[in-house]
Amino acid sequence: MSVIRFENISVKFNDSYLLENLNFTVERGDKVLIYGESGIGKTTVFRLLLGFEQPAAGTIYVGNKKLDACSAWDLRKNVAYVSQDLDIGSGTVLQVIRGTLSFKVNSSIIVDEKKIEKYLEFFRMKSSILHEPYEKLSGGEKQRIAIVIALLLERSIFFLDEVTSSLDEELKEKVIQYFMQNSNWTVLSISHDRDWLKTPGAKIIPIPQKYADA
Repeated sequence: MSVIRFENISVKFNDSYLLENLNFTVERGDKVLIYGESGIGKTTVFRLLLGFEQPAAGTIYVGNKKLDACSAWDLRKNVAYVSQDLDIGSGTVLQVIRGTLSFKVNSSIIVDEKKIEKYLEFFRMKSSILHEPYEKLSGGEKQRIAIVIALLLERSIFFLDEVTSSLDEELKEKVIQYFMQNSNWTVLSISHDRDWLKTPGAKIIPIPQKYADA
């Protein structure tokens, strides 16, 4: 059974189509790259799935259910979403991590500082960063902290929106391999970065330039 299915999805923006007749299926364990230049509607795919936008036409299925308010909420509870918006909290990095994990939907998750430190080391950050003000971090550091938080949620589905845009080449490759080589995860990644295209076995969903914002 598919995890997600788009059937003839169209989205309008300023009287023109941002997306038109978009069709794709995501099976469990798939690694999917939604690829195209900036500003052409890639993030809209995630907004539709999370219930933040409605299509002008077509049907979205989550499992065997049509997407509605209830099924969108169920999907959100099972997805770790790394957004382009990295302003995810204030205070120290540890406070931001704890704040995210304190949400009711995450109440079963135990904050394990040793696990956090292992992720930090893997993504080339020192454990001392936990005590630094989150607001003072660089874009690349914030991006990596957001990835660490997503991993701590221990979900099996990841929505990744341009998560390597602020990383150097070595880190970019490390992040891409980490997500795309785990057979237990279903990964949807939005990117205009060609490095993602090199992933063996990835399903590529190109978003044509003709649907770009006016």
